[in-house]
Amino acid sequence: MSLLWEMFTYPFILRAFVVGILVALCAALLGVPLVLKRYSMIGDGLSHVSFGALSIALACGWAPLPVSIPVVILAALGLLRMTERSRMGADAAIAVVSASALAIGVVVTSLTTGMTTGMTTDVDSFMFGSILAMDRADVTLSVLLCAAVLVLYVLFYHRLFAITFDESFARATGVRVGLYNTVLSVLTALTIVLGMRMMGAMLISSLIIFPALTAMNLLRSFRGVVLCAAGLSVVCFCVGLTGSYLWSTPVGATVVLVNLAVFLLSRAIVRIK
Repeated sequence: MSLLWEMFTYPFILRAFVVGILVALCAALLGVPLVLKRYSMIGDGLSHVSFGALSIALACGWAPLPVSIPVVILAALGLLRMTERSRMGADAAIAVVSASALAIGVVVTSLTTGMTTGMTTDVDSFMFGSILAMDRADVTLSVLLCAAVLVLYVLFYHRLFAITFDESFARATGVRVGLYNTVLSVLTALTIVLGMRMMGAMLISSLIIFPALTAMNLLRSFRGVVLCAAGLSVVCFCVGLTGSYLWSTPVGATVVLVNLAVFLLSRAIVRIK
């Protein structure tokens, strides 16, 4: 208990809790329609794009976020266009973009290692996450992002439900499917960029996939799955961050293992029933 109380005396831990909870909530809410639309690996692809953009920004001495955010948003819109207007499937398009961006990031890192002070340390923190990277700007951006995602769900819940399960029917009833897909892609891109600083490029996609799959194991209604995924994501992040502090393990990996344990528990509950 003394360790737990001590944990909350550090400002960077408090920032990590605030940013992590809000990002986990956004990732879970966006993850449900993405998983149901079989577009869940977009998180993995966009995190690799963000890694490539961050590597170039660090090599050039630029601020990472102002470079990464527009690049990842453009990549998300590009992926959406590739899957809608070409014969390439969503999984193939994401694989192409993901591998290409990761290769660019690795090459830039290898060419600039030793030339730029702290380059290797910064890149490692973005690859595998670091709560020390959180600052007040991340808190502000995460609050604005969470507000936008909640507004989307509160005001346009029925339209999201329609485009998630039947885009053709939604389009026939006058729903602007392209607009809502674009909004989902942009919000997902922002969630990936903010969450990657804590979870790392290799693990951020787990926040999108695990809560949605676990909730779908337990519930059948769309509303129930959304609410359950949001709650599970927040709880798993808090448990993972606390465990990483107590056991001195990486935050991102610990959060993923907690999500994995809850997912396996949900599968066991289903089999017992």
